[in-house]
Amino acid sequence: MEQRLANTWRMPLNDNKFIETALLSDLRVDGRRPSDYRKLTIKLAKQDGSAEVHLGQTHVITFVTAQLVRPYRDRPNEGSLSIFTEFSLMADPSFEPGRPTDAAVELGRVVDRGLRESRAIDTESLCVLSGKLVWAIRVDIHILDNAGNLVDAANIAALVSLLTFRRPECSLTGEDGQDVVVHPPEERDPIPLIIHHLPIAVTFGFFSNENLLVIDPTHHEECVMTGRMTATLNSNGDVCAIQKPGGESVSQSVIMHCLKLAHVKATDITTKIKDAVEIHNNERMLRKIKRHSSSAAVDVCGATAGFGGKQNPLDGDDLECRATPSGQQHSKDGASKNFTGGPSSWTVSS
Repeated sequence: MEQRLANTWRMPLNDNKFIETALLSDLRVDGRRPSDYRKLTIKLAKQDGSAEVHLGQTHVITFVTAQLVRPYRDRPNEGSLSIFTEFSLMADPSFEPGRPTDAAVELGRVVDRGLRESRAIDTESLCVLSGKLVWAIRVDIHILDNAGNLVDAANIAALVSLLTFRRPECSLTGEDGQDVVVHPPEERDPIPLIIHHLPIAVTFGFFSNENLLVIDPTHHEECVMTGRMTATLNSNGDVCAIQKPGGESVSQSVIMHCLKLAHVKATDITTKIKDAVEIHNNERMLRKIKRHSSSAAVDVCGATAGFGGKQNPLDGDDLECRATPSGQQHSKDGASKNFTGGPSSWTVSS
């Protein structure tokens, strides 16, 4: 991630000089200004806890899952959060199969540090039974296309997935209250995670000329730049984490300038994330209303909406008919057929 090896060897010297010369003129090869982000697109699936993020040509997908595990001994009342990364071989020629590379490990650590150190997620709310059972939240980050700045794209995708994820509700039963019952979504609505704030990662690229500075570097710029720094802040301006993996040294004044820029970008990205999540939640609520309305429908024995020239549903014969439950359907011969599966995938079985 610090150096895209495959592209570094193929990057012509003229291209390197052209990128730096353009930056001296306050321009970038893709037409942006040094402090501009690429186009950010957030897509949410119907399934809770999954997100797809495009940052320019960089493409990342994330999934969030949860399972009940024993808590750590030193934290018996807290759940856990884990970040796992997977680099698709199609995403970059430098990605190799097998064990995770240093770039994959670093990517996971940067995203994890921003979430964990800032206490963005309320881990105490993940406790089900103190000292015995807690929820372990797992975020899987899949890199599908690496066009530069994987950290920011993965961070945004992870936050969106966590915001839309819902865990099953649990209750304690038994004489001693030590038996845990996990309720399915059909029985009780799943519970969203408690997230206090959104730590947004903003990555800066540095070059041999200390006056050159870019935000959201592309893969071409990553081959040329001599240093990188990722600052994680929330919309309030609180610094959650700073990561600088070697490279050119940076003065204190440059770091403070970067933090000011990062605050502005974090506020803008936070707004886009909240807007996308709000749209997703509204669509989810509409699907829930439609599902409940369809499941509450009853058979009215063939009565029609219009009464002109047709049988009135208030006639005595119709009053003798019995409405069937929502899980059944009357057939013409009087027999009923059961619906199996959830409301969204009903099938008729005889």
